[in-house]
Amino acid sequence: MPRLPGINHLDAVRALEKAGFQIARQGKHIVMTDGLRILTIPRHNPVNAITMGNIVRDAGLTIEEFRNLL
Repeated sequence: MPRLPGINHLDAVRALEKAGFQIARQGKHIVMTDGLRILTIPRHNPVNAITMGNIVRDAGLTIEEFRNLL
């Protein structure tokens, strides 16, 4: 899997909202859902590249699809 560079958590949230996810709740982490999947995004700047890759995979997207949403 090609690696993603570290991404600001707010940019990741905006990209996932374009993919159909909505914020369910916020705290130290942002929890997003699309009705089927639940994603947890840490509030780090930047979010670690490996962590971001796992979040993208859990969202059912490829790295290229996620990059296009950014």
